[in-house]
Formats: sequence, structure tokens, C-alpha cells
Amino acid sequence: MFIGEYQHSLDVKNRIIVPAKFRDALGDKFVMTKGMDSSLFVYPMSEWKIIETKLKSLSFTKKDARAFVRMFFSGAMECELDKQGRATIASNLKSHADIAKDAIIIGVSTRVEIWAKEKWDAYIQSENMDYDSLSEKMSELDLEI
Repeated sequence: MFIGEYQHSLDVKNRIIVPAKFRDALGDKFVMTKGMDSSLFVYPMSEWKIIETKLKSLSFTKKDARAFVRMFFSGAMECELDKQGRATIASNLKSHADIAKDAIIIGVSTRVEIWAKEKWDAYIQSENMDYDSLSEKMSELDLEI
């Protein structure tokens, strides 16, 4: 399980340090792809296979399903950590997330998300991120914490 928030910077070769607490769970190889809200999603291979199976089951006759699957898979790349625990962010993914230098890496249960620091700061300060209001909405989904 991935939890926590960490700040790191890209180096000149577009590499980012993956937090040590995430490295073992990600494994030797993992997948990075375009995420929602201008972020990047990073999945261990075991979780990626589950998502891949679910997406394969979507009807290819539905336009929105085809479009989502295209975007999700075309942006994906298999990654490995170097000896210093860094992963390279491909230029298309870097552009998608609008990461110039500073990034926030967060654990979101079964995946890791990478955000441009400015985008993350704006996201968590937006009106939509009022923790109490979100908690109330979760109770509507029968999720009591």
C-alpha cells in the first residue's frame, strides 16, 4: 500500500527520486502513465495487470471506452529504478503533468501519483478539496471513516 506525500525535483535528465518507502512495493519494473487531473499514475506490475484486464473487458464499440483506453495505454511506459532509486519521466508524460522542476509524489493506496508542485498546491487549496465536505460526500457512498 502506498501512503504519504514527498517532494523531489527532476534532474537535468528528467529523473526523479522515488521515495524509499515506495521502491519495494513498486518492484523491479513498474508502469507510469498519464493520470487524471494533470498528474501521472505509477503502478506496480501486479496492479497494472489488474487494470489492464478491466480495460480489456470494455466494449470496443463504445467511443468513450476506445478513447480512454487509447489515452491510458498510449501514454504508458514500463520503468525501472536506477541504482540511486530514480525513475526517468518521459517527455510526453512530463508535458502531460506540466512538471518543470519540483514535483510532489503521493501514495494513493494501490498507486503512486506524481504532480507538478504548483498543480498539487493549487489542487489541495481549491474549493473542491475541503476535507470536511469530501468526508460528507463519502458518507453518501456508505463509506464511514
